[in-house]
Amino acid sequence: MAEVTLQVAHTADLGARALAAARDLLYDVFEGDITEHDWEHALGGVHALLWEGGEPVAHGSVVQRRLLCDGRAWRAGYVEAVGVRADRRRRGYGAAVMEPLERVVHEAYEFGALAATDEAIPFYRGRGWACWRGPLSALTPSGLRATPEEAGGVLVLGLPYGLTPDAELTCDWRDGDVW
Repeated sequence: MAEVTLQVAHTADLGARALAAARDLLYDVFEGDITEHDWEHALGGVHALLWEGGEPVAHGSVVQRRLLCDGRAWRAGYVEAVGVRADRRRRGYGAAVMEPLERVVHEAYEFGALAATDEAIPFYRGRGWACWRGPLSALTPSGLRATPEEAGGVLVLGLPYGLTPDAELTCDWRDGDVW
C-alpha cells in the first residue's frame, strides 16, 4: 500500500503544484458539478490535502465568512471543497481532512458552517455538525434574498452560547453558490 500523508497549509503556502492537484481532484470528485466560483470559494484559508503515493485523494478547506444572525455579524469558519476520490471512499480519508479543519474552526472562529450535499449530510452529522433549522438568506448586492432551497443542507458546528439554529441565518455575498 502506498504511503498516505496529510498536508495542512494556508493557500499561500500550499504551492502551485498542490493547488492544481487539489483543483483537478475536486473536478474529478464532483464529476463536472463544480465551477470556478466553487474552487475560488475554497481559497484564502487553510487546506487539508491527503496524498497517497504522490497523488491527491482527499481535500477540504476552511475559510472565513461573515454570517449574520441575532443582530450581529459572526466570524465563521466556513468549510469548503471537501471531496474524496471515488475509489478511496470509506477508508477514513474524509475524516482525515476534516479533523484539522474542525480544529481550525474551534480554535480560530466563533463557530463553523458548511453547505453539504444530501449524500454528505450523514457524514457531517456523525462528526457533530447540526443542520440549521431556521430560515436562510443571503445579503446580495440588491438586498436580502431568502434561500429556502438550501434548507436542510446548511450545517453548523460549535455554536456559541445563546445562538440557536432556529433563528434566521444570513450569509455574506459571493459570486456563484452563495452557500
